[in-house]
This record gives sequence, structure tokens and C-alpha cells, in this order.
Amino acid sequence: MSQTTLGDDELFGEAAEEMRADVEEHLTKARAELPAAADVWETEAENVLGVLNGLRSALDVGEAEAHLRQAKKWYTMGERADAFEDAADLAAAIEDLESLIASIDEAHDGVSDLTNAIPELRGSLQEFEDAEE
Repeated sequence: MSQTTLGDDELFGEAAEEMRADVEEHLTKARAELPAAADVWETEAENVLGVLNGLRSALDVGEAEAHLRQAKKWYTMGERADAFEDAADLAAAIEDLESLIASIDEAHDGVSDLTNAIPELRGSLQEFEDAEE
């Protein structure tokens, strides 16, 4: 094996370690952006609309999707280059995080729909009550 090849192998090994570290770093940052369980469960609102607005805000994933995208990008590069000896843990972490973010986004959309519908419903009920008097 020539010196150049040995140097290339060492550089490739370093690059593989850096790619794994980048994936792990972005996964950590994405997890940090997710809402805390208590934030989506506890509330101090005085009415339903306040609860819904608080929940909608709590269900914001911030930059989690952007960090997940970066993790997936570096993971994909590493996989295609066959740079990882064992990346099953990274693949599982990406899949789990992707699924969780999708669930949070779905809940956020549902709460947003309710947040928009409840004031209209209240107004309609109020008009109905006023007409009955």
C-alpha cells in the first residue's frame, strides 16, 4: 500500500467520523427544538380559546425540521459513500424523529383548525341564543 493510499484511507476515516458527528449533532439539535411533554399537557388559560392558542404555540417544532433535514443529508452522504461501519442507530434515530415531528405537525394542524372554528361556533351560538330571547 502506498503512502498516498494510506493517507487517503486516514482522510476517509476522518471524514466518516465527521459525517457521523454531524448527523448526531443535528439530531441532538432537532430533539432540543421539540416541545416538552409538560408544555403540551399543562395550561393556565382562562377559556377554551386560550387553551387552544397555548397548545398551538406549544406544538411548534421550531427548527427541528431543518436540523432533521441536515441530519438526513449527512446520513445519506455517509451511507452512499459507505462511510459508516454501522449506522443502524442513526437510521433508527432519524426515522423515530421524523415520525415524532410528523405527529406533532398533525396535532398542530388539528389544533389550528379548532382554534379557527371555536370563535365562529361561539358567535353562531351567541346569535342563536340572542334570537331566542
